[in-house]
Amino acid sequence: MASVDVNNVRKTYQRDSQAIPVLDGLTLHIPDGDFAALMGPSGSGKTTLLNLIGGIDRPTSGSVIVGDANLAALKPKQLARWRSRHIGYIFQLYNLIPVLSAQENVELPLLLVKMSGKERKDRAKFALDLVGLGDRVKHYPRQLSGGQEQRVAIARAVVSDPAVLLADEPTGDLDRKSADEILDLLVRLNQEFKKTIVMVTHDPHAAERARRVLHLEKGVLSA
Repeated sequence: MASVDVNNVRKTYQRDSQAIPVLDGLTLHIPDGDFAALMGPSGSGKTTLLNLIGGIDRPTSGSVIVGDANLAALKPKQLARWRSRHIGYIFQLYNLIPVLSAQENVELPLLLVKMSGKERKDRAKFALDLVGLGDRVKHYPRQLSGGQEQRVAIARAVVSDPAVLLADEPTGDLDRKSADEILDLLVRLNQEFKKTIVMVTHDPHAAERARRVLHLEKGVLSA
């Protein structure tokens, strides 16, 4: 488990000679084991905030602390190593590799970790069992439904047992039934496995499944 502390973070992108502010002095505390939904219009900074928490991007000023790691203090190689151990990412588009089976897709993050091939396979199988796809290990993405592909993507996100799951519109590409199944799975990962989850969503129905809902408006948290 890990808490997330975002302290007075500003994020500005440079476009030619123009500075474009995205986050404006944002402070946020997400406790261990919380499930927070981030809502707000396009361009409000939701995905930017997710990328800062995941160490994919760095703030212009302020600090992001996840667990006991101050991300600004980590060098690029340290940050990559930390991210592979502590963060699981779930995207709207599943980003599965078409020529790899479900099991091989789930094994990918474990290639960055020292472990035997057998242990990799065992852990991938456990993760696929966890998301209800233990009978689909040899199937390729083209042989799976959209909801099943997203389940494989979730199995890949949790296979290294990260403390924090970051989900960017995880149900945005799914029909309501498949979306509900994915949300059920996220709730289970939060309640049973104590994962801290931060989910960006436009869908109020999805946001209702979180423990709390945060609203971003022009880079500032609103009540």
